[in-house]
Amino acid sequence: MKMHKILLLAVACTWAMGAAAQWQWIDKDGRKVFSDRPPPADVQEKNILKQPGGALPARPAPAPAAAATGEAPATAAAPAAAPAPKLAASAAGSGKDKELEEKKAQAEAAEAAKKKAEDEKIAKTKAENCTRARAAKAAFDAGKPITQTNAQGERIFLDGTARAAEAKRIDGIVASDCAR
Repeated sequence: MKMHKILLLAVACTWAMGAAAQWQWIDKDGRKVFSDRPPPADVQEKNILKQPGGALPARPAPAPAAAATGEAPATAAAPAAAPAPKLAASAAGSGKDKELEEKKAQAEAAEAAKKKAEDEKIAKTKAENCTRARAAKAAFDAGKPITQTNAQGERIFLDGTARAAEAKRIDGIVASDCAR
């Protein structure tokens, strides 16, 4: 039974080791970043808070490499350091750029489809309003008495001024919704 507990404890400890393999740094916006990959080259050493293994950050300096080749530190560091970040950025960035472009295109297509559906809905509503307004205009033009329901629920006949106002309102609806 004791062996079983020791084995379980060992497994639990090794699981926690994955969490220890974390980089921690402060980015250019002042936010703390946690990652299982090292920070980008533009992050200063003073902003790296933690690296895997618990040691303080130790980045290789280009000066010792220049001293070993016998060249001047200023001339050797610039050409040697410049191609590596460009190569890494182009290799890693191209796949992400394609994915980002695809997602952007999908989002634009979804937005266009949503706008098209909304425009179709508005056009359908306007067509229905136009049909009803034309039917109401035909009834007003026929000269028949028109009734409406007031606030108390009683039917009232429209007099001349109310009839003219309602005819003007219906003409406005016909003009706005039936224009093609």
